[in-house]
Amino acid sequence: MEFEWIAIALGDVAWITLAFAFGFLASQIGLPPLVGFLITGFVLGYFGMAGGDILNKLADLGITILLFTVGLKLNLRSLLRPEVWAVTTLHSTTVTVVAGLLAFWLSVLGLPVFAGLGLGSAMVVGFALSFSSTVFAVSSLQSSGEMKSLHGNIAVGILIMQDLAAVVFLAASTGKLPTYWAPALLLLPLARPLLIQLLLRVGHGELMILYGLVLALGGAELFEIAGIKGDLGALVFGVLVAGHSRSDELAKSMFGFKDLFLVGFFLSIGLVGEITLPALLVGIALVPLMLGKSALFLVLMTRFRLRARTSLLAALNLNNFSEFGLIVIAIGVANGWLGTEWLVVLAVALSVSFILAAPLVAADDVLYSRFRLFWTRFQREPRLPDDDYLDTQAATIAIFGMGRVGTGAYDSMQERFGDTLIGVDFNNDAVRKHCDAGRNVLHGDPSDADFWEKVDADHRIELVMLALPNVVANLDALAQLRRVNFKGRVTATARYPGEEAELLESGATAVFNIYKEAGAGFAKHTMAIESDSERSAL
Repeated sequence: MEFEWIAIALGDVAWITLAFAFGFLASQIGLPPLVGFLITGFVLGYFGMAGGDILNKLADLGITILLFTVGLKLNLRSLLRPEVWAVTTLHSTTVTVVAGLLAFWLSVLGLPVFAGLGLGSAMVVGFALSFSSTVFAVSSLQSSGEMKSLHGNIAVGILIMQDLAAVVFLAASTGKLPTYWAPALLLLPLARPLLIQLLLRVGHGELMILYGLVLALGGAELFEIAGIKGDLGALVFGVLVAGHSRSDELAKSMFGFKDLFLVGFFLSIGLVGEITLPALLVGIALVPLMLGKSALFLVLMTRFRLRARTSLLAALNLNNFSEFGLIVIAIGVANGWLGTEWLVVLAVALSVSFILAAPLVAADDVLYSRFRLFWTRFQREPRLPDDDYLDTQAATIAIFGMGRVGTGAYDSMQERFGDTLIGVDFNNDAVRKHCDAGRNVLHGDPSDADFWEKVDADHRIELVMLALPNVVANLDALAQLRRVNFKGRVTATARYPGEEAELLESGATAVFNIYKEAGAGFAKHTMAIESDSERSAL
C-alpha cells in the first residue's frame, strides 16, 4: 500500500499523535476520548499502519492493570448476591442460545460471513456476543465516581462472573489444563498479611506505584506459569490487598497508568484485520443486539427486586460488546471453527457499541429522570431496604459524599452546630463505618431522581454541602436539586479552576476549591500558631 512508507517512517509516533488528535476531537463534542481512540485504530488499520511493539505492550498492560484495580475495589460479597450470579447465569445463557440460533439460521440461509457456520460454531459466536466490556464499564464508573455505588457493584460483579466464564472457556477450548501445582494458588490468601505489611511500608510516592505494578504483573505472570489466564491473577492479587485503608490510595496511584495503557487497548481493536464490506455490514447489523441485551438485564435485575434506577444504570454500563468476546472469537479462529473475518465483525460491533453507549452512560440520570414513570413500571414490590423512606431527623444540614473531605466537613460542622446535620453516601460499607464511629450517616445518592422522594416530605434541610468524588457527580447532584426546586443554599467542592465557574453556573451558591483553599487554610493555621507563640513569649 502507498501509505506503508509512512508507517515505517513514523512507527509508534503515528498512533500516539493520531490518538491524541482524535481523542481531543471526541472530547470537544461531548464524547469520551476512548471513542477517538477507537476511530484512530480503524484509521490506522485502513491505511495499513501497524501500531508496533509499544502499542501491543500497552494494550496488554492496560487490561492487566485494569483488572488489578478492579480487584482493589471488589467487594467479594457482591458476587454472592442473587442479583449478580443468578442474573449473569440467566442472561449469558439466554443471549448465547438466542444469538447462536440466530447465527445458525442466517448460516442456513447462506448469508455472507455466516455461510458455513455449524451449530457449534454459531454458539461460539453467540457466547462471544453475550459478554459486556469490563474496560468500558469500569472506565465509565471510575470517571463518574460511581464504582462503589450499588449499580456499580452490581455491574462489576456481573462483569467478573462473565470474565470467569471466559477463563473457563479459554482453558477448555485450547485443551490447556492448569499445571499440577496450580491448586497451590488457593493458599495465596495466607500471603495477605505480608502483602499488607509491604503496602504499609512503601510510602506514598513512586515506590507505591512500583509495588502496584509488581502485584499486578507478578500476579499475572504467576497465574500464567500455573496454566491459568494471567489477567485473573492480576484480579486476584488486587483482591488480596482490597479492603485495607491504603488500598484506595494504591488504586488512585495506578489509575493514571491504567488510563495511559488502555489507550493501546482501544487502538488495537481497530487493527485486528482488514475491513471488508460484508464484515463491516454484519458488524453494524449486530449492534441492535446490544439493546436487547440491556433490556434483558433491566428485566432480570428488576425481577430480583433491584430498583428500576439501579437496574437501568447498571444495564447502561453493560450496554456494549466486550474485549473478552474478541478473545473468544480469536480462539474460534485459531481452532478453525470460525473464519478470520469474524474478528473484524466483532471489532466493528464492539467499536460501534462503545460509540453509542458512551453518551447514554453520560446521560443516565437524565434518561431515568425524564422517563421515570416508564422505568418504574418494571420495579417489583416489596421494595429493597435502600428504597425505604429516609428519616432526616430534623437535620438542617446535609453533607453528600463522606470521603476524606466530607468526613472532615462533617466533624467540623458537628462541633459548631451539634447534631443538626446528616451525612449521605452511596457506599453502604462506608455508611456502616461512619455509623459505627458515631456519625449520623444515611445511604443515598443526590443524583438519584428517587432520592428526594425517599426523604420525608417535611424535611428541614437548609444547606446542602456537595463533597462528591468529582465534578461530574457534583453537577449531577445540582441538576437533581434544581429538578426538585430546592430552596436552600448549596456549596460544592472543586479541584480545578475551570470547575468553579461550571458549578456556580449550575446552581451552587459557593464553591470550595480543595487545593487552593487547603493552602490558604494551612497558611492561616500557621499564622495562628505563630501568634499564639508570640503571645506565650510575652
